[in-house]
Amino acid sequence: MAVGLPLDLRDFLLRARVLRLYRQALRTIRRAPVDSRAELRDIIRQELETNRNCNDKQKIRFLISDGLQRLKGLDETLDMQGRG
Repeated sequence: MAVGLPLDLRDFLLRARVLRLYRQALRTIRRAPVDSRAELRDIIRQELETNRNCNDKQKIRFLISDGLQRLKGLDETLDMQGRG
């Protein structure tokens, strides 16, 4: 997705999915132990920054899917720790 250019509908929807995943991740890490939150937030932010300029829609979809799986794993881990 090129920076500064108008987004077509598919790009707009893909960008919305990325932002939704990011917000969901930030909400999930609120349940993590206080001493782990900053590190988790930094990891999530770094993942986004690393792939910020990716224009390959198939790769972006893969990254979203991978992110959702990883977030699900974190969510399940927090549930097992009684942080629900």
